[in-house]
Formats: sequence, C-alpha cells, structure tokens
Amino acid sequence: MIRSMTGYGKAEKSIEQRMYQIEIKSVNHRYLDISVKMPKQLSYLEESIKSLISSEIKRGKVDVFITFENNSAQGKEIKINTEIAKIYIDELKKLAKQENILSNIEVTEISKYPDVLSIQNVNDEETIKQEILEVTKIALEQLIKMKKVEGEKISEDLLERINNIKEKIQKISSLSTGLIEEYIVKLESRIKELIKDKDIDETRLAQEVVIYADKCSIEEEVTRLNSHIYQFEELIKETNKTIGKKLDFIIQEMNRETNTIGSKANNLEITNGVIDIKTELENIREQVQNIE
Repeated sequence: MIRSMTGYGKAEKSIEQRMYQIEIKSVNHRYLDISVKMPKQLSYLEESIKSLISSEIKRGKVDVFITFENNSAQGKEIKINTEIAKIYIDELKKLAKQENILSNIEVTEISKYPDVLSIQNVNDEETIKQEILEVTKIALEQLIKMKKVEGEKISEDLLERINNIKEKIQKISSLSTGLIEEYIVKLESRIKELIKDKDIDETRLAQEVVIYADKCSIEEEVTRLNSHIYQFEELIKETNKTIGKKLDFIIQEMNRETNTIGSKANNLEITNGVIDIKTELENIREQVQNIE
C-alpha cells in the first residue's frame, strides 16, 4: 500500500504526574526534513526523536511539537542560595546597628526573601527519554495510519487514471494502423491524377508507403508506454517501500513517449487522444508529488 506524505498524529500520556503531549505533522517535501520543537530542558532528546521518526518515514517535511510538564514531587529539590541569604543577613545587621534596633533575624523570615529559596527539577533523563519515546511512537503510529488512508485514496485515483490512459493508447494505436491504409489509397489516387494513362510504378509506390509508414509508425512508442504503465501498476502494489521518486520518473518517461506520438500524429483524433493522455499524466504527476 502506498503512503501519502501528508498526515497528522497526536498522543498524550501522564506518567506519575509527568505530562507529555506530542503532535506530529507531515507534508510534501522532496527529501526527509524533520524539525522538533520542544522545551529547552528536553533538547538532549532531539536526535533520538529524529532517529525514531526517520526509521519509519523516508520522505516529507515532518514537524514535531512536544509539550512536557513535570508535576511530580519526584525529581524536585529545594535549593537554598546561601550567598544571597548571607547578604540579606549582613545588610539587615548593618541596618539594625545604624538604627539602634534589635536584630532578631529569624531563618524563616530570611527564607521569604527573593531568590533565597528555589525549587529545581532534577530530572531522571533516562526515564524521561524512555517515556517520551514511548509517547512519540504512539503519535507516529497515528500519523502513519493517516498516511496509509490518504495513500489508499491516491492509489485508487491513480489506477483509474492509468486505465483511462490505456484505453486512449489502444484507440490511438488502432487509428495509427488505419492511417497507413488510408495513405496508400490517397497516394495511388494522387499518382493516377498526375500520370493519367501511364501505369503506376508499383515498386516506387511500395517504397513511398514504407517511408511513410516508418515516419508515422508509433508501434515502438506504444510498446514502451504499455511497459511503463505495467511498471507503474506494479510499483503501486509495493508495500512498505518508498516509491514516490520512482513513480515520478516513470511519469516523465510516459510523457516523453506521448510527446513523440504527438509529433508523429497526422490525424486530428490521434492529436486529441495525445492531449487527453497528457492531461491525465499531469493529474497523475500532481498526485505522485504527495506519495512518500
């Protein structure tokens, strides 16, 4: 099953009052480009997250948004800034001496002053790493699920368009065969008008027919087009493979063969058929741009 490059996945989890929320969005891109936006305290996890995502996704612009809140008592420490506390005490003692007042300085009072006490998170980095990767996997699974659903829709559309192209090719091939027979009749009629009562040189006529047939023959182009179509259909059946670039290359080759047929066309119906094929190929090419 082919996968679209467009998708979205989200996962939330609370583990011992550590809250994780992860969103992953992906859109079209020529290569794989992963961007991770997370709290600064988790920046050490960026490469691990990118590695996890790149193991499952091969193409696309992927944006990862991580929200983390640690409300757990575990991993929290109360820090006393002794230096600042001493400065407060010294200044208060100076003030008491200058103003001739008692200097009953209580520790509890000093602790209330700004920057004396602070609560710091002492996170267990390995625990948080395992937990955040676990939540990332869940969001990634949701993303891939959506990419597959979108890919299935694209696949159905592509196969329908390819079938339309096959029908057009068959019709063009039939029209091309009839053109040679039509040319023989016209050529004989034209020669008779020119030479009137004289006999037609059958050998020369045969040579002209061969030259014309060679110029307008599209047999090779039709054969190659059908071969490209077969390869295209087989690729779409591939599972767990990155095929977007391969499909894009095949479309380019199909366009090349179609253009050659158009340059050889000496018939309005064939020209219209070529235009129809090129229109379908352009629609397919746009769809292929969204395939991983």
